[in-house]
Amino acid sequence: MTGLTEKAGGGPPAAGRDAEEAHQRWEASMLRQLEALRAEVRAQTPETLADRCGACSHAGCLSFNYWSRPVSITWPALEAEWTTEGAPCSIFDCAMFLYYLRTADGAPMADRWIGFRDLPAGSFYNQAFQGYSGDRLARAFGTKPEAFDAAASTLAGLRLPALAVHAFAFQPLPRIRLAAVLWPGDDEFPSRASVLFDAAASHYMTTDGLALLGSGLTGRMEKARRA
Repeated sequence: MTGLTEKAGGGPPAAGRDAEEAHQRWEASMLRQLEALRAEVRAQTPETLADRCGACSHAGCLSFNYWSRPVSITWPALEAEWTTEGAPCSIFDCAMFLYYLRTADGAPMADRWIGFRDLPAGSFYNQAFQGYSGDRLARAFGTKPEAFDAAASTLAGLRLPALAVHAFAFQPLPRIRLAAVLWPGDDEFPSRASVLFDAAASHYMTTDGLALLGSGLTGRMEKARRA
């Protein structure tokens, strides 16, 4: 999972021959998964897919935003590219889009936040997820909540004052919402942070995929702080 969470956050690949071989094995495995996913997605019409996932269907493609960046997916090839640049998306991103299209069932957003442990089968991996999401945010921003707020604003985060003083909502995909929440530490209590999910998130992505989106949010927050 570590390598995938780094990719989700845009982190640099590990160096060395072993890492390169591991990456090649991962990529070959992912390519096989992509073809299986494409076959499942093609079982639906593009109009149905667009309606269920909040995409636009026109001119032989599906289009939506991924972390505020326009994406186009051709039909029926189901190849993805960044709309503005016309450049192909990575294998990792293509997999995320296909899982999103396959899973989306059109359920309305719940407007209620839950933790990773409340997702299907999430309790088993909750400790690991907290380690590479909330704990990372607490280490990066725990003593600098103003930097947390600035990073969230850079990523077009929407303040959630009803949730906490330092809480922001993000929408990586049209019908998936995440929240990053920071509780700064003091002399008595250590800093804490969490990545939360709209309670309808499992209607649009597998639990593993949501973990990767949470890691991606964490990585983007850290990058925005360094920028």
